[in-house]
Amino acid sequence: MSKEKVILELRHLHKSFDGLDVLKGVSLTAHQGKVVSLIGSSGSGKSTLLRCANLLELAESGDIYFDGEAVRWTDEAPRSPADKAQLIAMRTQLSMVFQQFNLWSHMSVLQNVIEAPVTVLGKDKQEMIERANILLNKVGIGDKANAYPAQLSGGQQQRAAIARALAMEPKALLFDEPTSALDPEMEQEVVKVIKQLADEGRTMILVTHDMKLAYDVSDEVLFLNDGVVAEQGSAEAIFKRPQTTRLQQFLSATAAF
Repeated sequence: MSKEKVILELRHLHKSFDGLDVLKGVSLTAHQGKVVSLIGSSGSGKSTLLRCANLLELAESGDIYFDGEAVRWTDEAPRSPADKAQLIAMRTQLSMVFQQFNLWSHMSVLQNVIEAPVTVLGKDKQEMIERANILLNKVGIGDKANAYPAQLSGGQQQRAAIARALAMEPKALLFDEPTSALDPEMEQEVVKVIKQLADEGRTMILVTHDMKLAYDVSDEVLFLNDGVVAEQGSAEAIFKRPQTTRLQQFLSATAAF
């Protein structure tokens, strides 16, 4: 059992859309400094679980603990977060990187990075400009600070989105298929940054179709199938010694394994 501090814990989450059960009692624990990857076929519930983790979607039942504190829910159905301050604190400390970048098109890359820390966290603007330039250099696009998203490649936009997420100094990073919208060359630019963050000991939860990335960076891998965790374990165990027929079928369909 890991002794690291638990940053995020999901217990028995259930979520349905229009009567279709998408999550059927899924649990997950993310320890500080560790990378948890969620793999599985489309429709298995991976992205829904990630969105429930930072309350972009609201699980109908189950418990969520962030940094040791349980999310408080209203009593009436459908339930919703009962403590607005707690909700804001969670969302600011769980930075999400989306598949489609979600950069503000009317702002430069630099403005995208500093906007939330300045307006939400009240950080000093000049200090954040300096910090943003450091982060943009870190992800390899320091020369694009004054460019607008439309002037960037997909890989550059995603790296800008990662810099924006890091600017919030989050306790954990949530990645929702961060490379699936990119062509192979641009994908590798983003993979390199994610691997660098993993090497730094960042707490991350990663939904990905890139099995090699999941194998390379993950401390734990969860294989979701039909809304449940069908198998979980270390990257070595999941990818090299799959126990279930369904996971064996899934891995045999990927190029990496």
